[in-house]
Amino acid sequence: MSSRHEIRSPEEAVARIACLASSLVISVQPAQRTDSTFSKHLRFFSSANATGLVSSSRVSGPEIRVIRHNADPFLSAFEPLWLGRSVSVTTPSSTLISAVPQLYKLAQFPLVIHVALQGPHHPDFSDITSIRQTGFAFLQSDSLTEAQDMALTAHALAVKSGRGVIHFFHARNSLDDPPVSHEGIEVVRTILGQEHVHPHQKSSMDEGSLYADDGCQATVVDDQPSLSTTGSEVEGLGKPSIAATSSPMKISSGEASSVDSSRRESSVDSRATMSSATSVESVTPRAVTSTDIHTYAGEIWAKLKSLTGREYRPFEYTGPSGAEAAVFIFGCDAGLFGKAVDAADSSEVFANTGIVTARLYRPWMGSSLTDTIPRSVRRIAVLEQVRRKTTRWGPVLLDLLSALKNDPSSNDTRLIVGHQIGQITRATVRQALKGIFQNLQSSSPIQNLEVGMSDSSRAPDTEYSLEQPKLESAYVKILTQLFGERLYIANALGSTDAGIPAEISSRPEFGFGSLIARMERREQFVKTVHDAAKSPSFVTSVPQSWLSRWSLSADDAAKANEVAPDVIARLQTDGSSLASQLLSAKSFFFKESQWLIGSDAWAYDLGNSGVHHVIASGRNIKMLIIDSQPYSERAAADSSRRKKDIGLYAMNFGNAYVASVAVYSSYTQVLQAMIEADQFNGPAVVIAYLPYNVENDSALTVLQETKKAVDLGYWPLYRWNPHHEDNGEPNFTLDSERIKQELQDFLRRDNHLSQLARKHPKFSANLSDSLGSEVRTLQIRKAKDAYSKLIEGLYGAPITVLYASDNGNAESLAKRLGNRGRSRGLKSMVMAMDEYPLEDLSKEENVILLTSTAGQGEFPQNGRAFWEAIKDSTDLDLSATKFSVFALGDSHYWPRKEDRLYYNKPGKDLDARLAFLGGKRLADVGLGDDQDPDGYQTGYADWEPKLWSALGVANVEGLPEEPPPITNEDIKIESNYLRGTIAEGLVDESTGAISASDQQLTKFHGTYMQDDRDLRDERKAQGLEPAYAFMIRCRLPGGVATPSQWLQMDAISASFGNETIKLTTRQTFQFHGVIKGKLRAAMRGINKALMTTIAACGDVNRNVMCSSLPERSHLHADAHAAAQRISDHLLPSTTAYHEIWLKDDDDKKTQVAGDAVVDHEPLYGPTYLPRKFKITIAIPPHNDTDVYAHDVGLIAIEGADGRLEGFNVLVGGGMGVTHNNKKTYPRTGSLIGFTSTERVPIVCEKIMLVQRDRGDRKNRKHARLKYTIDDMGVDVFKGKVEELLGEKLEEPRPFKFDSNIDTFGWQRDEHGNNHFTMFIENGRIEDTATFPMKTGLREIAKMGKGEFRLTGNQHLILSGVSDHDLPTIKDALAKYKLDNVQFSGLRLSSSACVAFPTCGLAMAESERYLPELISKLESTLEENGLRQDSIVMRMTGCPNGCARPWLAEVGFVGKAYGAYNMYLGGGYHGQRLNKLYRSSIKEAEILGIMKPLLKRYALERRDGERFGDFVIRIGMIKPTTEGKTFHDDVAEEESEEEV
Repeated sequence: MSSRHEIRSPEEAVARIACLASSLVISVQPAQRTDSTFSKHLRFFSSANATGLVSSSRVSGPEIRVIRHNADPFLSAFEPLWLGRSVSVTTPSSTLISAVPQLYKLAQFPLVIHVALQGPHHPDFSDITSIRQTGFAFLQSDSLTEAQDMALTAHALAVKSGRGVIHFFHARNSLDDPPVSHEGIEVVRTILGQEHVHPHQKSSMDEGSLYADDGCQATVVDDQPSLSTTGSEVEGLGKPSIAATSSPMKISSGEASSVDSSRRESSVDSRATMSSATSVESVTPRAVTSTDIHTYAGEIWAKLKSLTGREYRPFEYTGPSGAEAAVFIFGCDAGLFGKAVDAADSSEVFANTGIVTARLYRPWMGSSLTDTIPRSVRRIAVLEQVRRKTTRWGPVLLDLLSALKNDPSSNDTRLIVGHQIGQITRATVRQALKGIFQNLQSSSPIQNLEVGMSDSSRAPDTEYSLEQPKLESAYVKILTQLFGERLYIANALGSTDAGIPAEISSRPEFGFGSLIARMERREQFVKTVHDAAKSPSFVTSVPQSWLSRWSLSADDAAKANEVAPDVIARLQTDGSSLASQLLSAKSFFFKESQWLIGSDAWAYDLGNSGVHHVIASGRNIKMLIIDSQPYSERAAADSSRRKKDIGLYAMNFGNAYVASVAVYSSYTQVLQAMIEADQFNGPAVVIAYLPYNVENDSALTVLQETKKAVDLGYWPLYRWNPHHEDNGEPNFTLDSERIKQELQDFLRRDNHLSQLARKHPKFSANLSDSLGSEVRTLQIRKAKDAYSKLIEGLYGAPITVLYASDNGNAESLAKRLGNRGRSRGLKSMVMAMDEYPLEDLSKEENVILLTSTAGQGEFPQNGRAFWEAIKDSTDLDLSATKFSVFALGDSHYWPRKEDRLYYNKPGKDLDARLAFLGGKRLADVGLGDDQDPDGYQTGYADWEPKLWSALGVANVEGLPEEPPPITNEDIKIESNYLRGTIAEGLVDESTGAISASDQQLTKFHGTYMQDDRDLRDERKAQGLEPAYAFMIRCRLPGGVATPSQWLQMDAISASFGNETIKLTTRQTFQFHGVIKGKLRAAMRGINKALMTTIAACGDVNRNVMCSSLPERSHLHADAHAAAQRISDHLLPSTTAYHEIWLKDDDDKKTQVAGDAVVDHEPLYGPTYLPRKFKITIAIPPHNDTDVYAHDVGLIAIEGADGRLEGFNVLVGGGMGVTHNNKKTYPRTGSLIGFTSTERVPIVCEKIMLVQRDRGDRKNRKHARLKYTIDDMGVDVFKGKVEELLGEKLEEPRPFKFDSNIDTFGWQRDEHGNNHFTMFIENGRIEDTATFPMKTGLREIAKMGKGEFRLTGNQHLILSGVSDHDLPTIKDALAKYKLDNVQFSGLRLSSSACVAFPTCGLAMAESERYLPELISKLESTLEENGLRQDSIVMRMTGCPNGCARPWLAEVGFVGKAYGAYNMYLGGGYHGQRLNKLYRSSIKEAEILGIMKPLLKRYALERRDGERFGDFVIRIGMIKPTTEGKTFHDDVAEEESEEEV
């Protein structure tokens, strides 16, 4: 990029003018991530510091819309042009020919197309000449200065004429030009003449179509009587005579011409003129003519000359005024020829020659050209740089002949000789001129003589190389996995097709043709084999029998492919010439799976692609078409592009298999569709979704876009097989489970939208989005009107209370405020901001607004649309409205000074904006601060009385007492031992949710209600409820499962969940995406596997963990048995679980506890525990379950006999924290004694009972055992436990931990059995295109060998494999890539919670982001020799600490989307808490800290020193000695200053 005021390339000059003169610039590029020669300049000049003159935004430049060059890019110009926007296009010349159908129509609009001619050395001007009749005006520039001036001229001419203008150039011409200054803004503004913009007329959009004449035509209304002309440039004259190739062409002015070039090839209609000079009053608009364009250009250039001194004409002539010979150059070497002529001495044959170039190539004004060329010129050499010769004579030669032929002032004959120029250099230009003039002066000149380096000797252009986006390789890899050597991709990029450019060979037409040829070759090969089977030419008779066997099944893929290897083997051993002949085409022995692979570019013009031909042919060809348009871009999609639905198109044909798939939604469905497509006898089309904005988008972005598209029906997953009806099966199978019923209803009715789309195709792309918006608007209006009607009968002044709430606090306050208003006699209406119709706001008398603060000072989700509308409104008058705002925030949430503005920013912004719109404040904005003694209630208590006083209802007597808020304790005690109304909620089909109280109770049953946060915004925009689904967590003491249980879990995930299994940090299975209608079936499936989910969550003792310890089987067996006994002993006794989930099929009687409806809980009581309760067992030296992080941590002590003797007992560990609330903190467990194996369940019980009775039931943030112990003191707590036990605990036994990570790879135990610990990144088990992990584990489980052990670090151990089974297991692990543990030590030691999209508490990404972050650090690890070093790094999306980040050497805890608190200094053994190092930092800052720190660690660490110890030793962080000092001495103090 050049300096701010200098231009160094024509592309830069063009980009600047385009950005100044356009509100939309369409940038045509080879790919989204591959820049064109214009791209980087467009990005710069469209930025906020380069405001456009006509941009729709007042603070930035135009919109830049990137379109791939093979996706019919010019279609994107129609809609914005119809809407009156100023549009320009920057494109390479290669796109022009295919755009001819659109260009004819676009010429009727004021569109400017800037064209960079392709070819670094030898540009092809045939791209320009081929489109010269489309109706555009054409301008050419040859230098840097001209590029800027002609770009400006093009925009001014389009504005003035209302017609399309193409400006073309080649960058080579400007290589030696010095930088030029930016044209001044005022000059640009004056030249554009925007105050005199000529309005272009257009007909109604309703009936318009880009494929038919809709009457759009640029017109002009003359300001005064106009005198029509009689010049030959308008009326056609005689046809030129053309001599034979070896003869010269002569033109005589006396010869007649039947068609003039202006009439025949001009870009505009010249018919408006008259044959005689007549004065006519012009009172109606007339079409813009060639003469008008010519006149406008002259006016623009005259204005440019007066401002800059630079002069331009339609045709430029340089040279002597009395020259006898001239060269007309249409190519990129005009300057080169000009310098050579100027430097020539008088003896050279080309001395004193004139040079002519076309500045205004179209409309071609013959009179202007004849006025430009001196009368003395008798011989003219025409040099054209046109590679593709479509006519015998060059197009410019014909133009020149026509112009000079019709020159009435020319009385003598001129000789015109055409030449084709190739590559000309400084070294060859003189020689080229000599050859040209020798030919010109010859008595028999040769027409079309080639001068310069020809095409055959020129290296091919590599300006744009096609490549497959990395993301799209996912589908190709699946094809490869499925079909292996059988796979044949006819149009694969990179394949060798002699003489065929990659751009051509990758097209469907080429692929279709090559497949037809390949099929015919195989048919011939089958005949050859059939004859060979009878031939005696083989050495032995063996090949004959095998060939006969093969030929009988040649067209049966399964049989032919099975026999083929044996046939080939027999031929290879035969050695005869016939065998060699057959082997030369051995690939034809296999029945191939033949595919064409394309993109959604194929959907824009089916008539010109091979898609139609493949389907119509009925041949056995398969197509994989990858659609990459993101769901979030579908509303912005240009409806005029008319993207075809290839799936619907193919289904209408009736002879093709069709499937719509999305690998990031259902991998299984992709496999099924591709297999079915291959087996289908006939054409098959698989339309595959892979949305991305740029080709190197992250997998996370693709996943999020896919989920939105599939969930909301934009991209339904389905399969269509027209042969199924022959078997009585349905042709259509819909695989999008969530919208299955909705789409079936849609298919059953005659849809009104389809009728509208057919009638008005321009709007079809936007209809569905418009419908969603209209539905939402209608819902909002109905809700508000109903609310208004409800309160009509109340008395007093009205108040409307609007809230935006992120975590429920603002909503609760708003509803309480509304109730208090009603008790004071006010008509109170309470609504979410986004539920309120904004047009009513100016009619309100009193409006109260409450908002919390989300993210980086943003509005909560249910207030964002309201704020955007308020913020952008220019006509909202609130002069009759009174208002007040209360904001909820945290003054310490953003500790750095530069971030203080985010504190309560939504509320402050809303208050200022409402006042700006004329609103009158009832009370100043109130600020609630979580750091105040009572949190936000402190500020609220000060603000609310001011509000009542302003409303005149401050002193109202007899106010009713407010009922206390319902707490979790109330819900539990009223639940009838966890029943609540769960059973009734499950059968309510009106919603995918259950009630708020039941959401708390189902946790005790092992399931959480969640919604997919990736889809939340889109579903809200569509007027739909959130995508509710449930997470199910199993109770699996010790984390051990049998192969049959694994298979059952696999089946449950596929049948009821989202096709993945999550191995949790609590050593159990977790399923996501289970919708309410499948919840009971999933629970039953888990119980059929002899597993359960009860007490996996909730205020009870949860899943009991145990070290995996693969190398010590006896000790592990003892510890695992203890974990099982503890789990059973502390299990809740209620029968509600069985009644709700495990009923018989007749749904009348229960399986376990009869019909009991009243229970008792001997351990828990009716209110259970104050908060969750967690127990774990660790077996030294491995602390792989983080024994210090649990309410009860049991450290297994080995006896002298190698068996379990008992446990050291830790109490009071816990991870949950609330950001910036220093009253909350993580804590490591305190060691209180030792107990025997037999007594351990009772000890755990008594610890739990003390917590049950002493824990805080009023404040859930203070309810965990860690706070109970710190409030009581460890010794007092221990005494209470021992009191309940009736005995003292023994003194702790010595122990030592070495690490808290897993040991990967194969290990052998004392019994000789083998155990393999495999790496499961963040515990997510799924199939992907590159890693079929879930399939591999399923196949291993089917072998029924050993057992599956889940680890507390989210990994998996295939345990108990005998030596006999070892080879088979190893082969299976290798086949499915499960044996790979060659990852960096940092990755192997990492762990992350689920976070987005399912966890409702998540503030930032975790599981989906940590792998990306580690990838960005691994190069630093490699560079510093740390690849093998274990550094414990953990990440959670919120401070609840599910992945136990507070014990990591490096911990990241989400604070807002993309922002994390960073903690350092945790103990490698899991024994020490870390401490805050930086708050609210993003990726760039994380990498900026970690990379140099890792390098320093590599250089300065001591032998054996762990990373967490190192950062403490060097003084980066201070150690955390206990939980209560967690917030002390942090590296970055949170600001205490007032914000």
